[in-house]
Amino acid sequence: MRKAYSNKFVILSLVLPGILTFLFAILAPICLSIYYALTDFTGLGSYSFIGIENFKRLVGDEVFWLSLRDSLLLAAGFILIQHPLAIITAALLDRMGKHAEGFFRCVYFLPNVISVAIIAYLWKFIYNPNFGLLNNVIKVFGGKGDVNWLGTGTAIWAVLIVLIWHGFGWGMLIYYTGIKNIDPTLYEAAAIDGADNKKVFLRITLPLMKPVIQVNVTLAVITALKQMETVYLLTNGGPGNETQFMANYLYKQAFSSFQYGYGNSISVAFVSICIIATIILNRIFKEKAEA
Repeated sequence: MRKAYSNKFVILSLVLPGILTFLFAILAPICLSIYYALTDFTGLGSYSFIGIENFKRLVGDEVFWLSLRDSLLLAAGFILIQHPLAIITAALLDRMGKHAEGFFRCVYFLPNVISVAIIAYLWKFIYNPNFGLLNNVIKVFGGKGDVNWLGTGTAIWAVLIVLIWHGFGWGMLIYYTGIKNIDPTLYEAAAIDGADNKKVFLRITLPLMKPVIQVNVTLAVITALKQMETVYLLTNGGPGNETQFMANYLYKQAFSSFQYGYGNSISVAFVSICIIATIILNRIFKEKAEA
């Protein structure tokens, strides 16, 4: 085995597929996107090189900044609402019996295995102003129950609730896996010392979960920035641009408005923001680890 791994041909055959995948599936599309962002390409026919004009337009595009705001608002919802609930749920699941643990793990993860289209249309019916479940529940408790949840003023919050709910299972499962990898003897020692559940969670579980939390938070920010399918099916950015998100706005500009060059400038900004967010989060967690 050692001889095989010291053979340059074997090493190359193992490394080359990964390198080729990176070059053709990641690096090449990014380079092409940067190139088209510097053109007035519409997706069809000829085009010309226009330099940084698309990026100048992007800086003054109010809808782009609105879409970025909504994406960051979703990221905050993931980090401040979804993840605390997910890690607490994961900790509670870890203390359940085998049958109950398996049952509730499946229940919480169930929305993630359902088609996004089904999820979107299900919530459209729940939010329906005429016969939706939510308005009917409000009527039961004496309210008017005539709110248009996907209308002006409430649409962004309605969409955020759906996205936070839909992604809960993934976050919970990652935290659950992290908790399962903690050495059980630490919990046994804490129990012998008389530590209650709150102290065990704060002094053992959370500190040892820092690497998992870092990964999950980084994924949450990137997921929020690239959120598209559910938004597209629920509101398509409406009413107006109230629920516009970066990925959805990119799609509309490139494929609905046939401004392919401008759409690629949005994609370059999107990748840049993801990289910057990842660097910032890594530094924040590194500083906390060193403190």
